Amino acid sequence: MYEPTHLRTFLSVAQTLSFTQAARRLGLRQSTVSQHVRRLEEATGRQLFTRDTHSVELTEDGEAMLGFARRILDVHEQAAQFFTGTRLRGRLRFGASEDFVLTRLPEILERFRHEHPEVDLELTVELSGTLHEQLAAGRLDLVLAKRRPGGAGGELVWRDELAWIGAPGLRLDPHRPVPLIVYPPPGITRALALRALEREGRPWRVACTSGSLNGLLAAARAGLGVMVHARGLIPPGLVRMPERAGLPEPGSVDFVVVHGRRRPSARGAADALAAAILAGGDRLHRGGQG
Repeated sequence: MYEPTHLRTFLSVAQTLSFTQAARRLGLRQSTVSQHVRRLEEATGRQLFTRDTHSVELTEDGEAMLGFARRILDVHEQAAQFFTGTRLRGRLRFGASEDFVLTRLPEILERFRHEHPEVDLELTVELSGTLHEQLAAGRLDLVLAKRRPGGAGGELVWRDELAWIGAPGLRLDPHRPVPLIVYPPPGITRALALRALEREGRPWRVACTSGSLNGLLAAARAGLGVMVHARGLIPPGLVRMPERAGLPEPGSVDFVVVHGRRRPSARGAADALAAAILAGGDRLHRGGQG
């Protein structure tokens, strides 16, 4: 009833909330992406997206289709692997940024290990900037990390707006420097937070520095200050700071998968894991903390 090609296109649009970005990711024309979505909507008899010249949003039926599309494509992939008899082997060095510690990334990795038991997966969790450096140095094969909007390299998993977050009830004194909870350099959210404050001429001080997300969250939950974080990944126990706090908009950030130097022994496994992340990217930020 549902064409797998149309389902893959639907998932790409749902993750990027952009027909243009989905077309670029899939290597298709934007008109082809629109056609695939239209045909899927015709097959379901439901509208899956609301869209105008400025935005694309999932409808309630579109949200429901996310789960169905993933399961249909998972079974399709399992059947293809079974009957082709292809088995991936080798060592895959995968790096994921600290942002995904509390998300459902482990579910994607667990499924990957189940489907490819002969791949030795080595996981490195680090700051995004550090992961990009290790990738460039040839110490990693694939990375899931943040990238500054408009940056080069990598396939977009999704783009998210950044927000200032802190403990519920935290009040900032407008006459004192903003107390910051930040990653150390080369943290991307750190750089964006400082740039936003300096652009507005708002004084700041570092209240806590930690290379661990759990360390930052402990400080934030204790009310030591505020931190910049992706809106789709706000952890439990923390909330967006209200407008009355007077904090400048920190902008947005891209989450991307990036391939390193194409080691022949890791190429197939890296391609398969990248495809799994791109197909299941909505799991990482839609209710990812649940």
